[in-house]
This record gives sequence, C-alpha cells and structure tokens, in this order.
Amino acid sequence: MLDATPLLGPRTGVGRYVEHLVRELAGLDSLDLVATAFTLRGAGALPAAVPAGVRVRHRPAPARALQAAWDRLELPPVEWLAGRADVVHGTNFVLPPLRRAAGVLTVHDLSYLRYPETVAAASLRYRTLVPRGLRRAAVVVTPSQAVAAEVKAEYGLGDRVLATPLGVDEGWFGATPMPAAELAARGLPERYLLFVGTVEPRKGLPALLSALRLLHDSDRVADPDIPPLVLAGPPGWGPALETAALPPGAVLSAGYLDTADLRRLVAGAALLAYPSVYEGFGLPPLEAFAAGVPVVASDLPVVREVTGELATLAPVGDAAALAAAVRATLADPGDPGARRDRARGFTWAACAARTAEAYRLALAG
Repeated sequence: MLDATPLLGPRTGVGRYVEHLVRELAGLDSLDLVATAFTLRGAGALPAAVPAGVRVRHRPAPARALQAAWDRLELPPVEWLAGRADVVHGTNFVLPPLRRAAGVLTVHDLSYLRYPETVAAASLRYRTLVPRGLRRAAVVVTPSQAVAAEVKAEYGLGDRVLATPLGVDEGWFGATPMPAAELAARGLPERYLLFVGTVEPRKGLPALLSALRLLHDSDRVADPDIPPLVLAGPPGWGPALETAALPPGAVLSAGYLDTADLRRLVAGAALLAYPSVYEGFGLPPLEAFAAGVPVVASDLPVVREVTGELATLAPVGDAAALAAAVRATLADPGDPGARRDRARGFTWAACAARTAEAYRLALAG
C-alpha cells in the first residue's frame, strides 16, 4: 500500500515522484499495488489520479488532524484508515502507525533540520514526524546517495537506508522549444534564462537575482547579451523577490505550467538556473539535460551526484560566481549529447525496481 496523497493537487517535486513511481510499480507483476490518501480535501479525485489497475482504499480524514495525532500517539493505525496490507509506503516524510504491516518511508531531504528558516511551517512538523516514522519503518528510502548519507549520519540508521534515485520521463528527450508566436502570446521572449520550481527561500532566488543585477550595466541599462530570466512554477511563499534594481523586463513569470508546456519551455531555454541553498535530488537539472539544455547550479553534493561534471557550479549564495557561471555558459553551452547521455542513466523504472527491493527487504524483516 502506497500513500498517494501527493497526487492530489498541483504536481510539484514530490507529486511528480509519486506519479512516476506509482506508474512504474503498477507495471510490476510481482506487486499487488493499492493506493491510499491521508486527507479529506480532494480525496475523491484519487481513483482518477492513479493508473488503471491500481486499487484505491481510502477513508477520508483531515490531514492536519491525522498528523497531529501521529505526532504524539500510535493512533489511528493505517489499517483503520485503509485496511490490511503487507507493506505500507509513506512517500512523503510521514509513515503512519502500523499494526501488522511492514513500513517503508521516503525521506526526500533534511531541509527541516538543515535550513528550517527556508521551509514552510507545515514542514517543520517533520522534526518530530520523521523520527517517529523512522522508528516505525523497516526500510528508509531516499532520492539520492547524498541524502542517504545525511539520514544515516543524523539518525544512526546504518543499513536500513536505501537510495532510490529518481528518473527522467522519456518525453523530455524529445522535447522541442515552444514556437516564437506562442512565447509572445505568453509575454515571453525567444531567448531566455529559466528557473523552474516553487518560489520559496530554499530555492536561492535572491542570489540569482543579485547575479542578474551584476550581469547588467551599472547604470541599469540592460546588457543585450543577457536574456531575461523566466520563472516557471507556482508562486510559493516567503519574502517578495526584490527586482526593483533590475531593468524593466529582466525578470518574467510564466506561472505554473503543465508538463507538456514545461518541457517545451525548458527545451527552448538558453540555460536552466538552479541556485538552490539545499536539495534532496535535483530533477529540474536532469530534465534540462534530457532536453539538451545547459545548467548553472549551486555547488551541492547532490547536484554533483546527479549532474556529474556537466553542470557549471557556483558556491551556494555567491552571486558573483553565479553571474560568472551564467556568462561562461552562455558563451560556451557545451555538448547537448553528453548531457542527454547523462540523463539517460536515470530512469523511473530503475527507481521503481529499487523501491520494490525496499518492500522485499521490509517484508524480510
């Protein structure tokens, strides 16, 4: 049984992880997959959100009330809410109390500990919910070796942690740029830098905007060689972005896009900027690689793990280094074929196979 709650609502990082994982797991003959959701809001949409053949068992209950109870008690157990199961997979930091089922828990990152000032208030509950889930879990899975190492060191879990690297959907490899007319209709130029993600403190956008200011003339006349920065993603939260010191039109918003439109927008970008303070994997850079697009990113262990030596990296929060990396990448974008080859090493089928192995290990005790 798998927690499919992240499929309800806009598909950001965790939602996309669960979407692809469920699809691949559903194709494995060795599994009898059941989806559930621990929420009241939008739960009626769950049957339509999972692939054909995946059964749904769900008793609606308010998510906040459930998490508040699980934060202090071993009630209500998952069997009361969704029936019996051999294995229960908490896909998003939270593993409910269990009666007889074996537990598997996905911990996507430790931002709630490492950078608590950059996460929303709801995520701060993970400081107690995650340790409780770890005690219930037979196996813990993470999206990267970097996070696996962090989780082992932080919680002393040893061999109970298994990295299940995320994948790139095949559609990214054939992505083609959005036509100029469609870009114009959206108020976007033909040449642009691109940021993909929720606008929130952890994503490092202040440093990127500072770098953008450095890339323009001191008298605030735009450098014609520096394309506008397009922000693609939901509005998020946190302090408003400071763009007053930038030339008019230097920063544009594309808003939240569906997957097909996002692929085309990424495919047409001069580069993808990924200035995050902290991440658990780094799917946008990998998807940009699949589309042949170069990446400028913060120098994080997980970014090095995912991108190899093919992204141009800058120290976290260093606007001057980030500006230099953008200018260097615009001047020499590198080899798109090498980037695509790197991305092909990450598949959702492999992620699902590793996750199924976690289920077998959990059952074995």
